[in-house]
Amino acid sequence: MGMSAYIERRSLNHLLREGDVLNRATLLVDRGHEAELLQRMQQIPMVAAAFSKASMLANVQGITARNLRIITGVLTIFASIIAVGVVYNQVRVALAERAWELASLRVLGFTRAEVSKILLGEIVLEIALAIPIGMLGGLALAKGMVALIATDEFFLPAQVQTSTYAYAVLCVVITGVISAAIVNRKIRELDLVGVLKTHE
Repeated sequence: MGMSAYIERRSLNHLLREGDVLNRATLLVDRGHEAELLQRMQQIPMVAAAFSKASMLANVQGITARNLRIITGVLTIFASIIAVGVVYNQVRVALAERAWELASLRVLGFTRAEVSKILLGEIVLEIALAIPIGMLGGLALAKGMVALIATDEFFLPAQVQTSTYAYAVLCVVITGVISAAIVNRKIRELDLVGVLKTHE
């Protein structure tokens, strides 16, 4: 992160009106000797600080990963609640709008199972169409958000794992099944005469 500017050390010392000093030294250390070198560097009085680039990178990655896990966890909970609400609400609206037609079919001699299949088939078709569209839309949204926060100094790759898609599909399918069971029960409890009179 950040952008750097470089200049020859003696020229920089001259501009800063300092002696022959330096503020940073990057060392290539044999693997396994980092701790020993850091300990010895800290014992030198003129060395203000010594750190391992690998340790710093690991710390930054750990903190970033933890923050992302918290953010994605909160967003996943909200997304799951929204998915449940949308699917269940769509099913309830479909039943409310089609109650008169469904009651009419029952009066005409259709069985409860046949009437349920009509409405539930419509719901299954809507969910089957919504899942791939939602996946593509979600991927486009994720890439768009990442593109908006990207800068010259800092960016994150937009990667969506297969497990994310699997969780989303499972959430929608389970909600659809539960909603379908509730609607199926309500179809069985339809007051045929009352529904037909209400429409008039």
